[in-house]
Parts: sequence; C-alpha cells; structure tokens
Amino acid sequence: MRFMMPRGYEAAAPGTMPPADAVAAMMKYNEALKEAGVLITLDGLHPPSMGARVSFEGGKPVVTDGPFTESKEVIGGYWMIDVKSREEAIAWAKKCPASANEIIEIRQVQEMADFPADVQEAASGFAEMQRRSAG
Repeated sequence: MRFMMPRGYEAAAPGTMPPADAVAAMMKYNEALKEAGVLITLDGLHPPSMGARVSFEGGKPVVTDGPFTESKEVIGGYWMIDVKSREEAIAWAKKCPASANEIIEIRQVQEMADFPADVQEAASGFAEMQRRSAG
C-alpha cells in the first residue's frame, strides 16, 4: 500500500529556511525510512507566500498569488511511502521529528484496482502515463 504523508506548516515569508538542527533531525528520519525500504520519494516545498493558485470560478481560470490569507493549513513537504498497512504508515509518521506547529496527514494512494470497471476503462492509459512521467 502506498501512502502520501503531507506535512503541514505555518505561514512563512518568502525565502524562509528551516534551522540546520531541524534539517539534521529530519534527515535522520528520512534515512530511517530509506533504510527500512519504505521510502518512495520525498520533497519539501517553498512557502505559500511564494506560490500561486489557479481557481476556476465561473469556469474561467483565475490566478491568485500567495500568500493565501484564507488558508489555515498548507503542505510544506511530503513523503511517499510503501508499507503493508495504514497502521504502519501511522507508526512511521509518529516517529517524525516534527515541530509543535506541524501536522502529518496520512493519505492512502488510490490504486486503479480500487475503482469499478467503468472507471478503470475511462482511465485506460493512466499506468503508462505514470511510467513515462517517472522515467
């Protein structure tokens, strides 16, 4: 089972960087995921103040530059892991050296087998698209 573990964080000004000791602690956690053979990928994201959103109110794209004042929770980074169960994913999230203002959400990745046959047929070619994008 694949799980995405997005990591939330507070609003940050453009160019804000985490302290070196926090990064070092996180690297130990990342290494533990890798050594256990469950890590697929991971990345950190720049703060929302450097981002943009595209909404489609009324069917037309509208671009809004960050920061986004109405946001209470945002993704600051994520891990994609492959484990045997939801409980194992939760166990890994509990080991993260996150700060008091962070939340790690556990979200299982939808597999094509999770969908009914008509949806699988409508998405034919999706697996090939995934393989091409990964290479």
